[in-house]
Amino acid sequence: MPQKVLVVDDEQSISTLISYNLEQAGFQVEQAMDGKTAVDKIKTREYDVIVLDLMLPQLDGLEVCRQVREEKIKVPILMVTAKDEEFDKVLGLELGADDYLTKPFSPRELIARVKAILRRIDYEGISLHNESRKKEKIVFGDLTIYPESYEAYIHGHPIELTPKQFELLLYLTNNEGRVIRRDQLLNAVWHYEFVGDTRIVDVHISHLREKIEPDTKKPIYIKTVRGLGYKFERPRPVS
Repeated sequence: MPQKVLVVDDEQSISTLISYNLEQAGFQVEQAMDGKTAVDKIKTREYDVIVLDLMLPQLDGLEVCRQVREEKIKVPILMVTAKDEEFDKVLGLELGADDYLTKPFSPRELIARVKAILRRIDYEGISLHNESRKKEKIVFGDLTIYPESYEAYIHGHPIELTPKQFELLLYLTNNEGRVIRRDQLLNAVWHYEFVGDTRIVDVHISHLREKIEPDTKKPIYIKTVRGLGYKFERPRPVS
């Protein structure tokens, strides 16, 4: 069954072009021309990825992203913007966007980004909406991670993570004890480079710490290695 993509753009010509190229690549595509319609569709239907323009009537892309994440809907969001400002990127990521694409872009780049997102969240053909996923777990102190179901728990309570936040957490834990530079994290987790935009990593690290660390000012899991990057450590037992 083809994977479903919702294209949200108020410019009909751009929406039609994006939809055509996605359909040619084998995706099933629906369209929304404004933010409110997009939110209504996302709340009532299941999609595998959302291609979301930043500038929209009624609700802009950032507000759409915020409302979707407030509803605990974990569908990946690829935000498209004509702007190339760090403020927009960071704010979008803080609100739950998973990736960014700046206009103008080629249809080939769009398809590559969508497929990269789906590869990350559709591990071994397992859909976000499939609840019969394996329950192999990784335990670090009070933190428990289920890699194949994209679930994490702290003190037994579920942690709300976007797919991108989960990928970053999983990469760090898979490299326990190693110092990972910001540019390495960009390449490993985002699969392409944001030239000079390493704050994207810092934003995600900050959010992960808020969700898993007992004290974000004295992290026990994700340590900052000044001048280099980050390191994930197994917390030491209290003696």
